[in-house]
Amino acid sequence: MIAHVRGQVAEKFANSVIIDVQGVGYEVGLTAIDFENLNLNDDVKLYTYHHIREQAEELFGFTSLAAKKLFELLISVQGIGPKAAMSILSLAPVEEVRNAIANQDSGYISKAAGVGKKSAERVIVDLRDKVGLPTYYGRKSAPEQQILQANDEALDALMALGFTLADATKALEGVDSQLSVEERIREALKRR
Repeated sequence: MIAHVRGQVAEKFANSVIIDVQGVGYEVGLTAIDFENLNLNDDVKLYTYHHIREQAEELFGFTSLAAKKLFELLISVQGIGPKAAMSILSLAPVEEVRNAIANQDSGYISKAAGVGKKSAERVIVDLRDKVGLPTYYGRKSAPEQQILQANDEALDALMALGFTLADATKALEGVDSQLSVEERIREALKRR
């Protein structure tokens, strides 16, 4: 299993990039958001999911561990393959997609290319209890609510420690986002 790749973006084409890792090029499929944020010759670390099919092997990459974990949850839903999961994650930053699932907004999920109404409803039913509590609803958030960032290092660190996405989100709920990453992790672990 290839868990991550770290290297330089050598080429970009059609929502995938080739990452040069000490002379070996790995083609990695990306969400539209990650694809737009990467430039040629950028040094990057991508968390990867190695998908093996009967006739092909593919790597899907994510700039955050939270995005990878949500991808893994999405492909666990019957009828949602890696391409549909990438399409769902291309709708918006990972936290907004997670919130749409937590808020049971199947209309939002069905906007993804290749995802119909029934598939979107299946995603909601299967994952609403697995993604954690919503931190906000929609694109605009209430100022009194804490918003977890898409590339939240504390969230990624808790998941690296074995927390599920839902548990990590719940543990960080109410922890001051102005604290350092280490302090936020410490506070989250105390509340558990």
